[in-house]
Amino acid sequence: MTGTPTTIAQIADIQAIAQRLAQHSRGVDRADAALLADCYHPDATVDYRFYAGPAQAFATILTDAQRGQPVTLHRTAQMWIRLDGDTARSESYVIAYVQAPDSDGAMMQRLVCGRYLDRHERRDAQWRLSHRTYVLDTNANWPGSWEASGLSPLSAHVPTGGQGSADTGIALLALAAARNRQDGSGNHDMNTQTDTVSTQVIDEVISRQQIADLTMAYCRGVDRADVELLKSIFHDDSTVVSGAFNGNGQEFAGEICRIVATVFEQTFHSIANQWIDVAGDSAVAETYVIAVASTSGADADKTETLTGGRYIDRFTRREGIWKFAERSFVCDWTRTDKSTRQMDSGMYAPLDLQGSQGRTDPIYRFWN
Repeated sequence: MTGTPTTIAQIADIQAIAQRLAQHSRGVDRADAALLADCYHPDATVDYRFYAGPAQAFATILTDAQRGQPVTLHRTAQMWIRLDGDTARSESYVIAYVQAPDSDGAMMQRLVCGRYLDRHERRDAQWRLSHRTYVLDTNANWPGSWEASGLSPLSAHVPTGGQGSADTGIALLALAAARNRQDGSGNHDMNTQTDTVSTQVIDEVISRQQIADLTMAYCRGVDRADVELLKSIFHDDSTVVSGAFNGNGQEFAGEICRIVATVFEQTFHSIANQWIDVAGDSAVAETYVIAVASTSGADADKTETLTGGRYIDRFTRREGIWKFAERSFVCDWTRTDKSTRQMDSGMYAPLDLQGSQGRTDPIYRFWN
């Protein structure tokens, strides 16, 4: 596999695949079978454990089951994509909000945290999925349900999500597209454009993607307690301020993996909202993160912590390779509760392909 992207063409392929992954989330949440099926090649397959087989049939089965149920939201983020010609692989972290009853029939609100391990192929100039495997990492579950409020005054009204054509987001997207067509901004003829993109701009675009890959590698390194991976993304003289460990980046790699392996049953770091500013061989970045962590030990003592915050980073490129020079974590909010994690019961029982620390996690066999 090509690994780190080095050309604009590779960045375009990565963006096309990411666009398809985003489309997949919309297809599920809007219960749109045609939109979901369009994400897959006709002979594609999926393995969600509760269903393994043709993707086209899965699209119909899933959206039929979704239709009429409470609206879901699938937040697919940190799409780490590795290209190999007309094929690619990707690991994406997904947090799904789902309302579903517990075994006693009581309605529960759930955050389901997992990963998509996807294979992609480009056929007839179009990237689509050829296979998807779902990995369950953790979940949090709270009693009750959420319902949208009734129609409020226009000055305070906010559109709410729905399924199919009833979704206000779809209507707003259609309106925006229509306005673009009306004012002509949607009619862009590439053949009439001259190539005025500077070498500096091209380098900045490629550098931003390479830096984004580093931030995704960080999440995998921590969640899988992978010391080798974490050390590879920090310069030898780098520094980290994380609260759990403040000091040298190479030393942080060993210490954070020790903490994760001894204290936690699971950690899950989902990043998004990434801003990266490149200036030559240096860069700064701000990345938002939601982390879910469940402690190990006796069931009565287990806790789960949800944390929202930001990574403030400085990167430098040395001998052509970008790495972390400084990373600081800024905590914006956190909450800790008694653990509600359910991995082997209720709606989670069929999801027996689960994440783990170390090399037994499915990503290593998939990625390599």
